[in-house]
Amino acid sequence: MTELISVIVATYNREDALEAALRGFSRQQDRRFEIVVADDGSGTATADVVKSWQGRIGVPLMHVWHEDRGFRLAEIRNRAILASKGAYCVFLDGDCIPCADFVAAHRALAEPGWFVAGNRVLLSRELSARVLCEHLEPETWGTTGWLRARFGGEVNRLAPLLRLPLGALRKLQSKAWRSARGGNLAIWRADLDRMDGFDAVFSGWGREDSDIVIRLLRAGVRRKDGRFATGVLHLWHAENDRRGLPENQARLNDLMRGDRVRATQGLSALTNDTQERARSVS
Repeated sequence: MTELISVIVATYNREDALEAALRGFSRQQDRRFEIVVADDGSGTATADVVKSWQGRIGVPLMHVWHEDRGFRLAEIRNRAILASKGAYCVFLDGDCIPCADFVAAHRALAEPGWFVAGNRVLLSRELSARVLCEHLEPETWGTTGWLRARFGGEVNRLAPLLRLPLGALRKLQSKAWRSARGGNLAIWRADLDRMDGFDAVFSGWGREDSDIVIRLLRAGVRRKDGRFATGVLHLWHAENDRRGLPENQARLNDLMRGDRVRATQGLSALTNDTQERARSVS
């Protein structure tokens, strides 16, 4: 695969974590990518971080923002998709630091008819605080540093940092939707267009990533395992407000009872809204 990759980084008022994530992207071995920061209504500090990296990160870097009206991750991801130019989209949470081979690994795994679900190492609250406050760079650590962190109880596991050529084993769970998370997920733009992107009816935390994965599988797009290739470093954060989870779970249950492939409120809803606003102005 030689096409441009669009890395879509979702964030909300975590400029310190976003700073670390963008630093990780400045070290990528593969330079044929762009970054679109999908900002779910952060204050100006996030925009300042993006501006500080533009011109020195070495790849195109855009900032897509909408007004803060609660947790609207699916919608801001759709806005970022519409702003992106790549043939392949890699979705990452803004509190995840990529290793230097992250983009290269996703490029190597990209295959028409497949999406890739990656994984992560969870850093403890204490280690995350040190990384952010002391400007540590864990994406550059070697084996000794990670063993020290693991035996010190500062990370939950080391397996995502291993690099193994699994070959056909990556396709053993080709029809499994569980455990695939939007925080490290790669999808062809053509498939996103066919699905109409993420479904913005999911507001509040939870289940928007399960929704799009189920719809992808229903459309015949299969899952490839990104473990032992695409693992990222997930900084600790307090648990998100989950009061909306029962309603989102009900939406997911409704999806699973039917055969729908396209989002009910997806990319086309934003495109149509933009067109309507343009007509009202003219």
